[in-house]
Amino acid sequence: MDRQTLALALALAVLVSMAAGGAQAQSFIPDVRSGGKLLLTGGVSTIEGSGGGGIATWATVTGYGEDDGIGANAHVTLIELPDYRFRTAGVAVGLWDRVELSAARQEFDTGDTGSALGLGQGFTFSQDVIGVKVRLTGDAVYDQDTWVPQISVGVQHKRNDQGAVIAAIGGEDDQGTEFYVAATRLFLAQSLLVSGTVRWTNANQTGLLGFGGDANMDREAQFEGSVGWLLSRNLVVGAEYRTKPDNLSFAAEDDWFDVYAAWAVNKHVSVTAAWADLGSIATFDDQRGLYVSLQAGF
Repeated sequence: MDRQTLALALALAVLVSMAAGGAQAQSFIPDVRSGGKLLLTGGVSTIEGSGGGGIATWATVTGYGEDDGIGANAHVTLIELPDYRFRTAGVAVGLWDRVELSAARQEFDTGDTGSALGLGQGFTFSQDVIGVKVRLTGDAVYDQDTWVPQISVGVQHKRNDQGAVIAAIGGEDDQGTEFYVAATRLFLAQSLLVSGTVRWTNANQTGLLGFGGDANMDREAQFEGSVGWLLSRNLVVGAEYRTKPDNLSFAAEDDWFDVYAAWAVNKHVSVTAAWADLGSIATFDDQRGLYVSLQAGF
């Protein structure tokens, strides 16, 4: 997708938000507030910068602003794997609990493995991710008298800085655009959160190895699921699963899985730790390791 098409998609998302928000969207200027949501109900920051779990996007809007407020978060995340290291940092802003804008910078450091792959010691893939999410209907927290979940739609545009290497391994492009629909429901009486997302993507390793490939070039629907159990108002534990396309013939790509715990010190600081299984990455199997993320915001 070129820049003009991306800009149109982003503008359309904002227009959908304004139409859904009605009068609320028109009156946000005089009395903007923040901090009204319950602790942890906006989720934490995903590796792509959006609000959700660690590897799965939720329908919730980041931050603690309600329908007349603004919330924002900044995050840093590190995943230590046997043969690689993944780092990401980003920011996200939630507007009127309706629109979420996010940006993240990802780095995939091959370390010693870079030499074995013929890329060189410490070779690093970098990727920028820009996203927009729009809540269409429902409220995951306050709609406790209905089974209808909170539903959001989103778009993320990703640009990788290693186009020549991506082409050499069979990748089709060094940038791509993904679309998703997310549904999230919090059962307060059971202290249980359930979330599911369908993402249309052709990203290889979420775009770190480009988009499309010699085995497949088309976007396909992939699933992201999260389950969380609130042990207390400050602590949630759970698991996530994310399916992946398999576009490159030189290396199989596995689905991702993690088991996590997120602890909110308060509404400004939270820490997430997880054991993550990312499967096989660029012919190196059993990429399992520690995921740690720090988030600060309001």
